[in-house]
Amino acid sequence: MRKQLLEHLEAFVGLLYPRLCLCCEVHQPADDDGLCIPCAARLPKTDLHLHLENEFTERFWGRIPLQAGAAMLYFRKQGFTQLLMHQLKYEGNRELGRTLGRIYGRMLKSSPFFLDIEGVVPVPLHPRKERLRGYNQSAVFGEGLAEVWGVPVWENALRRTVHTPSQTRLSRLERLENVRRVFEVGDSSMLRGRHILLVDDVLTTGATLEACAEKIFAIEGTRVSMATLAIAMDV
Repeated sequence: MRKQLLEHLEAFVGLLYPRLCLCCEVHQPADDDGLCIPCAARLPKTDLHLHLENEFTERFWGRIPLQAGAAMLYFRKQGFTQLLMHQLKYEGNRELGRTLGRIYGRMLKSSPFFLDIEGVVPVPLHPRKERLRGYNQSAVFGEGLAEVWGVPVWENALRRTVHTPSQTRLSRLERLENVRRVFEVGDSSMLRGRHILLVDDVLTTGATLEACAEKIFAIEGTRVSMATLAIAMDV
């Protein structure tokens, strides 16, 4: 009886305050992921996770020994992914990040290259920037991935010790030199001997991810794969 009352109450509240799509906030979601059918259909998904060598991994060729790497969406200026990223980074829509992480987590489960991930490490923000934003957008995306796989998120495994300005106008080499000294490992014992999934929001030149991976590779027995919400195509 109590369960039926709760179900009726939830249905009544739903009539007054319908649950809306996390992206457009206009239509009702098609399923538990929180996206409506039109928004889900507009996601410019990649199939990079199905290929060991792809547009993602080639940005690290000859630089670091990646196990695997892939991005969920293509990012182009003025495209749909840019709208999603703006909501995630500047509009406080952290649940959108978790939702996209869950969707991508299920996609990666179909790949033979991401089967033995033991933990998720998000690229850290500087504490000052995280306080301003309220959360780390890479971490919430990682939470969705980890939820699907049933693995931990080691949010404090890496720390960003130096606040760097925007790197938008810098070359790949300039970006790498700019970020190479700003990261440090927190507790290395949690990473030792593990296969780590390093997670960020967008892959552009790869300098930030490379700098983080170098710190992880310095720990004995670690392997690193990478996943991002998007890969920029206008690099």
